[in-house]
Amino acid sequence: MDQKYFGELSIIGMKGCEDFLSKVDGYLHSSRDEADRSTYLVNAECPRFGSGEGKAIIHETLRGHDVYIYADVFNYGVTYKMYGMNVPMSPDDHYQDIKRMLCAIGGKARRVTLIMPMLYEGRQHRRTARESLDCAMALQELVDNGVTNIVTFDAHDPNVQQAIPYGGFDNVRPAYQMLKALVTEYPDITFDPENTMIIAPDEGAMSRSMYYSSLLSVDLGMFYKRRNYKIVIDGRNPIEAHEFLGKPVEGKDLIVVDDMIASGESVLDLAEQLKEKGARRVFVFATFGLFTSGPEKFDKAYEEGKIDRIFTTNLNYRAPAILERPWYTEVDMSKFVAYIIENMNQDASISSLLNPVDRIHALMDDVREKNK
Repeated sequence: MDQKYFGELSIIGMKGCEDFLSKVDGYLHSSRDEADRSTYLVNAECPRFGSGEGKAIIHETLRGHDVYIYADVFNYGVTYKMYGMNVPMSPDDHYQDIKRMLCAIGGKARRVTLIMPMLYEGRQHRRTARESLDCAMALQELVDNGVTNIVTFDAHDPNVQQAIPYGGFDNVRPAYQMLKALVTEYPDITFDPENTMIIAPDEGAMSRSMYYSSLLSVDLGMFYKRRNYKIVIDGRNPIEAHEFLGKPVEGKDLIVVDDMIASGESVLDLAEQLKEKGARRVFVFATFGLFTSGPEKFDKAYEEGKIDRIFTTNLNYRAPAILERPWYTEVDMSKFVAYIIENMNQDASISSLLNPVDRIHALMDDVREKNK
């Protein structure tokens, strides 16, 4: 084997990641000259017994390999039979299968990297009462079970990596891919302070919104959530109102930046407020589109002109009904994930992938040149 690689490359795709990893595998083959390898994907599975119990099986040796496990723990489109019932896999089910796979590897791999796009229990990252610290606990458990590096995208709070000070943790932002998709869909957009503005939907999104604002040299506005702390509904205090802080948005294209869309109530409420304030167009960048309450409320908002386009990546599962919506654009990340795996397999730096400043500036230069 060529000495430039850390070890023989092997990729384990957990349930529900087959289509995405097929693209990744294709990109890796196009960048390498290894005729003896028909695929980098490992023949592995996690079957279930009728009781719901499971196990992991790897059908080929991984001794000495540089192994990458890719897992979408929010893929509810994967189901299994339990007592005759068809049960959708929960994040807990997916996470348990990851541990099973690590156990099946049995320490024989030279290195194990876990690519988990949306971090398991990432929203349960800090303790504010007598409650569990699920994300920190999971990270420690993964490292203790043999994971050397964890790669995630747009972590809700990347400071949670402090739970594993001796483990590798890389938080990737898909900023370049989001902006490129926006330019492709709306070639008339300009990135100048007079016509464009970045909006943070809440205080938790300020750091990623500031990143976009600084790179594009445009103004930043934000909403803060006024909550009712006397009531707890679905595990959280309900939002009573979104209050906007920032310069006037009238006549501007607004880009709302967040890590995820769950039910969508918050983002649709603030989009309506922005349109009422005179915004020209409202675009939403959300790395992960969960759409936990379905697409109907987004359909209504789009028809009423409250929102123009939502961009999410294909790093997590989205129901087929979402992909067909006129207000939705999928941002393909498969080639980017292939770049990450290729660089890490060569034991090379991924700094330029983690912070794509030069590529974003080049994209902005092209846009501004075309719109002169």
